[in-house]
Amino acid sequence: MKYYIISGEASGDLHGSNLIRELRSLDKDAEVRAWGGDLMQQAGATLVKHYRELAFMGFAEVVKNLPTILRNIGFCKRDIAAYRPDVLVLIDYPGFNLRIAEWAKQQGFKTVFYISPQVWAWKANRVKKMKLYIDKMLCILPFEKDYYKTRWDWEVEYVGHPLVEAVEEFKSGVRSLESGVESKKNDSQIPNSKPQTPNPTPDSKLLTPDLPVALLPGSRKQEISVKLPIMLGVAGLFPEYRFVVAEAPGQDPAFYRKFLADYPNVTSIRNNTYGLLMQSRAALVTSGTATLETALFGVPEVVCYKGSAISYLIAKRLIRIKYISLVNLIMDKPVVKELIQHELTTASLAAELKLLLHDQNRIGQLQKDYAELKELLSRGGPASAQAAASIYEFVRS
Repeated sequence: MKYYIISGEASGDLHGSNLIRELRSLDKDAEVRAWGGDLMQQAGATLVKHYRELAFMGFAEVVKNLPTILRNIGFCKRDIAAYRPDVLVLIDYPGFNLRIAEWAKQQGFKTVFYISPQVWAWKANRVKKMKLYIDKMLCILPFEKDYYKTRWDWEVEYVGHPLVEAVEEFKSGVRSLESGVESKKNDSQIPNSKPQTPNPTPDSKLLTPDLPVALLPGSRKQEISVKLPIMLGVAGLFPEYRFVVAEAPGQDPAFYRKFLADYPNVTSIRNNTYGLLMQSRAALVTSGTATLETALFGVPEVVCYKGSAISYLIAKRLIRIKYISLVNLIMDKPVVKELIQHELTTASLAAELKLLLHDQNRIGQLQKDYAELKELLSRGGPASAQAAASIYEFVRS
């Protein structure tokens, strides 16, 4: 069968890649054409556009780039029409994907939305149209199934959160690598033995006893330019610690050099954020999917958000949620500290980091909450396999 998958962000690229692998294991004749990133391409998709050409953050930035967005939508429609897929799978990225869903329904294409738009936070009235244009909704947050049923009388499917399996797969790979290295050291009778390479591949250079503080400033230039200087200011106040910046795969490494030049205790890594989180003692994290990934690795974190003044004022008026981090939203309580807009300063961030490094009561409570969070997110999974099976059976029916 022919699958057309659209993802517009780095997190969607990860989830899309795992979904593609599961679809191909179920459907040996699967052909996949996609908008996404390197991971989806490596999983076997023919890539149409990379997500780095699509990512615009904030209300003001979207308005500024509206002509480009509209051109992309028009091109996407023409490409789908030419490809004639058996099913269209839309992964998150609602501003773009909901427009495509409406058009696709009118053209007679089967449509699955994987990872629901956050309509429980804002634009709830979208659901009226979503019910008309989306044939199957697959949710990854435990409260979404009840939300859609209770408020909108719409039966959706909860498949678990794909980050749980992604993180566990990585942890298993690191343990296998460490075990393989140790076995090789201790077994002189097998001189040619070597550890199996896990997927994704951990960077052995990160596996050191010197546990760093991770800095995750986001994936888009706008947010990195605003938040990374504040995070680096904190690094300057903790010269005895090593700080490591996780570079976004979609950004040029040269972009980061101008920020890091004045901080001798700060280095950076590329394409190995999970390797960094696997061995970090704490993390300063931009709001978004990374907050959940950090929690699933069990790393104490502070959540950071700061946007342009215009985007923030608009968001404050339109978005009706108690928390900005997925960790707190899912748990429905302030598990991790959120520093938002004017609250995000070097001084406030440093004060919170000090607690995460030295307050054992705070660290212990976080670990308890993280364990409960993981259990909640694992109930419907493994998510990628569940989602793939649901899509495959839906197309065949």
